[in-house]
Amino acid sequence: MALDVPASASGAKPPANGADGGVHEGFGLARPVADASPMAAEAAGFTQREARGHKVTRVVSPTISVPQRLREIWLSRELLVYLVRTEIKVKYKNSVLGLVWSMIAPAMTLAIYFIVFQFIAKNGIPHFVIFLFSGLLLWNLFQVGVQTATGVVVNNSAIVKKVSFPREILALASIGSAGVFFFFQAIVMVIFLFAFHSAPAWGYLPLLPLALLAALVLASGLAILLSAVNVYLRDTQHLIEVVMTAWFWACPIVYSFQSQVALRLSKHGVTWLYFLNPMTPLVLSFQRVLYGKVTVTSTVAPHLVVAELPPHSLAWYAGLDVGVLAAGLVVVYLGLVVFGRLEGNFAEEL
Repeated sequence: MALDVPASASGAKPPANGADGGVHEGFGLARPVADASPMAAEAAGFTQREARGHKVTRVVSPTISVPQRLREIWLSRELLVYLVRTEIKVKYKNSVLGLVWSMIAPAMTLAIYFIVFQFIAKNGIPHFVIFLFSGLLLWNLFQVGVQTATGVVVNNSAIVKKVSFPREILALASIGSAGVFFFFQAIVMVIFLFAFHSAPAWGYLPLLPLALLAALVLASGLAILLSAVNVYLRDTQHLIEVVMTAWFWACPIVYSFQSQVALRLSKHGVTWLYFLNPMTPLVLSFQRVLYGKVTVTSTVAPHLVVAELPPHSLAWYAGLDVGVLAAGLVVVYLGLVVFGRLEGNFAEEL
């Protein structure tokens, strides 16, 4: 729980650097340091301007409840938006094209995929580049957000030690910036849909916001949890990179779920095991909407009809997405609890 105590009423001079883990400098005492990252310096300046004239000592208790943490995050939502903007500006600082690179990079990637799978390694799936990017679109949001957030507290140690604010916001800002990049990549997706004259499944369109929300909630929970653990176990950041690579191949993104996974697992009655991966139903939902085709005719063997996606109803896909959303909320709760237990000694560990 955070308590604001006026410095004059406390009867003691506040500590200079807040390194005891229990008492930190308030907004009025905060100051950016020389070794601070650009994001840390910007945020420190923001909090100083926000609370100019209010000199307080910030006493942080590690026993703050989850609802109180959520309330403090909500009250600091302006800082969250500011950090997202700052992270994006830092990423494209001194770049001529700036955010345009967020569209150029995925467009070039799609062009390479198109050349490879259309002319070199033909797999028989029509418009495979649309099928592939339908899954990559959501996966990139999840992967970039979680990987960036894992090391964000360590990378911004200066602001963590010098400024009092809900530290979870640092991890959430990483998810927010990944969401901005997702928006620009989605624009590229729409352009390619027009270029290939490929229409989405309009009747399944409600799946997109539901699957996106579930992915954001799940990524936020993991981001908060891993960012706290990484302060104590620095190998976590490197381990997550390896885990994410394996996790990517566990999702039906570069291969067909229906013809290459379900067909084999269904023989043994264990198809449900594949859905223990929470990203599987979310990726399938995006593919069902954006690719829009359950069965296709092979471009290599015209007489062959290939099943690509589960031929189920909107309710089936939505039910799986809701299940992932519920699991994501549990992860968010656990992440906040663990973060609250660990943040008391962040200053000493950093």
